[in-house]
Amino acid sequence: MLSKILIKNYILIDELELDLAEGLNIITGETGAGKSILINAIDIAFGAKAGKEVIKGDAEKAVIELTLCNKKQDLSELFDENGIDDCGGEIILSREITKTGSRSRINGCLVNQEFMRHFRELFIDVHSQHQTYSFLQPKYHIILLDAYAKNTCGTMLENYRKEFGVYKDMQARLEELKNSADKTEEQIDFLKFQVNEIDEAQIKSANEDEELNNELAVLENVEKLKDLTGASYWAISGDDGAIIDALMQIKMNLSKASNMDSSLEEQEGKVIEAIEVLKDLSSNLREYSSSLDNDEERINSIQERLFLLDKLKRKYGGSLESVMAQGEKLRQELNGIEFSTQNIEELEREIIEKRSKLELLAGEISEERQNYAKVLSGLIIEKLEKLELPKVKFEIHFERGELSANGFDKVEFLISTNISEGLKPLAKVASGGEISRVMLAIKTIFAQSDNIGTVIFDEIDTGISGKTSQAVADEVKALAEFMQIIMITHQAIIASKSDRHFYVKKTQDGKTSVDISILEGEAKLKAVAELAGGEVTDESLKFAQTLMG
Repeated sequence: MLSKILIKNYILIDELELDLAEGLNIITGETGAGKSILINAIDIAFGAKAGKEVIKGDAEKAVIELTLCNKKQDLSELFDENGIDDCGGEIILSREITKTGSRSRINGCLVNQEFMRHFRELFIDVHSQHQTYSFLQPKYHIILLDAYAKNTCGTMLENYRKEFGVYKDMQARLEELKNSADKTEEQIDFLKFQVNEIDEAQIKSANEDEELNNELAVLENVEKLKDLTGASYWAISGDDGAIIDALMQIKMNLSKASNMDSSLEEQEGKVIEAIEVLKDLSSNLREYSSSLDNDEERINSIQERLFLLDKLKRKYGGSLESVMAQGEKLRQELNGIEFSTQNIEELEREIIEKRSKLELLAGEISEERQNYAKVLSGLIIEKLEKLELPKVKFEIHFERGELSANGFDKVEFLISTNISEGLKPLAKVASGGEISRVMLAIKTIFAQSDNIGTVIFDEIDTGISGKTSQAVADEVKALAEFMQIIMITHQAIIASKSDRHFYVKKTQDGKTSVDISILEGEAKLKAVAELAGGEVTDESLKFAQTLMG
């Protein structure tokens, strides 16, 4: 429910803070005082369009803040998915409108207007003489009927929808297979050619081209490598002035010296180590030089291989890694085509079997719906008769349509409020006052199971009087036992039922402003009397006292 409203610099309101009651909140006031301004502010807080024109006077921004007391909804998952702080049962909504745009927050966390409008659907339901009620649209009728029949149809629908989801997946798979099978023989041949071209190359690894380039560089420089490594070998181990010979002489000198000074033994050891390292190096260089062979045949083979690999890289992605990946992708596509050709008929048979099962389940659901539809129609007629539509006829009409997530039923509410007229779609028959009463009847029937915490009625009592007003007042009060009601009314009988009464008036103290106050005691009595008689008199006060009990 909506527990508090805070408004600053909005249209004609400077600053306003209101605490709302749990039950029936009535709004009355002078003609032209702007009673709908409060309803519009709530609507804007929940994401309705609002431009800079709603900012009062020269103020920099308008602010609307709503405090919600959540007792019916589990919002933890929704809040977690959207990065909103969960503050338990209290939720703070705010909308700040500036000359350049607006921002909305829930519990201090920024949200977009689309999310806010979705959030609104969880908490409030607004009904006005000036809007088309959502429940007039046939697409909502099956939702209402299923909500009424949920004790039986709920489980049946859940099972059906699981099967229907599998059915839709199978249809999507069949479409994919058919699209694959529709490829021309030419396209299939080209796929095979590409796969074979990559497979026949027998690429050893993603680095094969690098390894071959390294080997080719060696083969193309055999003579230079022989000269360089040979020269290095002779420098180490040759006859005249070789490094090893020089080190051997150094070793002999240090050996003699260490006999005289033992501290030189360590230096002698280092020379011995250097000699051993150079002997290994010399041997390795000799073996390397001997292994070098000017193999023209191998050079040609590598060049041909690199030419092939470069060709594949140009065609399939620039690197051997991408060539190998593309080969796998093409192979899977080709396998899919071959698989689809073999399995389309089998999948089509499975789809026919699944559809038959769905038809059976949808038929069972339809039968249950029609049973509940008769009961629901009777309840709605009973409510409408209490709301002074004594000649009303109401029926829930069924047509068979295509299988969908709801089965195959197409459901529409039909009504006749005149005994001389036949049943027609709700939206085409009912007048404004009649629509309001149909909506009220439906709301009352679903009140105990409805998760909506707040219902707003904006002058839905226009065009009714007398016993009809009394009946509407009784139904609104009954509805307020299950949910919070905020209602603008011109009817004294309805206003007299309020749990909290708000009075709207314009003030002209140098500038036009709107003030909203809570009426209690004598002030509330006078407001009801004014609604009843047009002005406050002894007679209207007495009548108001009677209405208020």
